[in-house]
Amino acid sequence: MSSETTRANVHTAAEGVAYWQANLNLVKLCLVIWALASFGFGILLRPLVSGIKIGGTDLGFWFAQQGSILVFLVLIFFYAWRMNALDRQYNVDEK
Repeated sequence: MSSETTRANVHTAAEGVAYWQANLNLVKLCLVIWALASFGFGILLRPLVSGIKIGGTDLGFWFAQQGSILVFLVLIFFYAWRMNALDRQYNVDEK
């Protein structure tokens, strides 16, 4: 095996590690946002946001009933969009 082949494999392995690290960071960000929206605003911070009205009810109740689901749906599309960008950046896209 030549030294050029070895360097290419190391470069590919380093790119693979960077790609998965970027993926894990994106997943962590999405999970933190979802936890903040569902558990944070819906349960823990509900007394703080109870005075804010949205849709005829207070904001804490809205997050507990509908807001966390809507945030989750937005996060799904955000994750797909960012992963497509990461795939293109690291040349692992399907095209």
